[in-house]
Amino acid sequence: MSISHAPPDSQEPDISDISQQVNSPRDAVGSGATPDDIPNATPTGLEPIVPASSRRTRVPRWLRRTTGPVLLLILWQLLSATGVLTPDVLASPGRIAQVAGDLIADGSLASAMTTSLQRVAGGLLLGTVIGTGLALVSGLFRVGEDIVDAPVQMLRTVPFVGLIPLFIIWFGIGEAPKIAIITLGVTFPLYLNVYAGIRGVDSQLIEAGESLGLSRWGLVRHVILPGALPGAMTGLRYSLGIAWLALVFAEQVNADSGIGFLMVQARDFLRTDVIVVCLIVYAFLGLLADFIVRTLERLLLQWRPTFTGR
Repeated sequence: MSISHAPPDSQEPDISDISQQVNSPRDAVGSGATPDDIPNATPTGLEPIVPASSRRTRVPRWLRRTTGPVLLLILWQLLSATGVLTPDVLASPGRIAQVAGDLIADGSLASAMTTSLQRVAGGLLLGTVIGTGLALVSGLFRVGEDIVDAPVQMLRTVPFVGLIPLFIIWFGIGEAPKIAIITLGVTFPLYLNVYAGIRGVDSQLIEAGESLGLSRWGLVRHVILPGALPGAMTGLRYSLGIAWLALVFAEQVNADSGIGFLMVQARDFLRTDVIVVCLIVYAFLGLLADFIVRTLERLLLQWRPTFTGR
């Protein structure tokens, strides 16, 4: 028996009418319906709610990400074909592809990439060790902050490119000044992000760890370092970009190999096609390094769900 609370003159529908229209799973079983029919049972006359996101036609993300570069490449080719961009100003994409093939065929591009990667790897390793070490000393200890932070902030404001002549005087014209420039460019961004990550850990988490009986090393290992890891990964990505920027300057100073050396030679002969090829290689290597760091970030930060966009 169903009871309706609506007044006699009210226009509201009677609940009993709706309840009679609903095909419940129990009624379906009693009527001899198969189990496959039960989940599809819905109230008669009612449509299921479908999210708006599922109604939209989804375009593959790789296609959306490649649309911009492809359109830019087409526009570039059109401007070159119509004569708006002359070869002495900027070579056409077809000419650049041909030059890149020639550099790959004679092995000069592979040799230059190997030399440049070795320099970046050396400078990045030293900069990571120095920057992270200084950030740990300054972030974990107040005495370390008083001693370390002020000199680092002073040196950070000095353009590392302006130190190239001084590095040449100190280290000569070999590989040492080039690696020193990259190391200096990597150290400060990593220091700032790791230091900010350590000091950004919630103090309530520290108190909770202490109440659980964690020692100082236990707090550092299980609370502070995991909390500072997102900032450290951001600093590493930023440092990689600075490393490639520093490499451009380093390889144009008394270099006899590397991608920067190819650019210097191309500049002397007004070869814009070779210069663009070297710039594309720089961009590709930087993108590859950023992809590696982002993959590492997803693996190390699985415990921290974040917003990924919609």
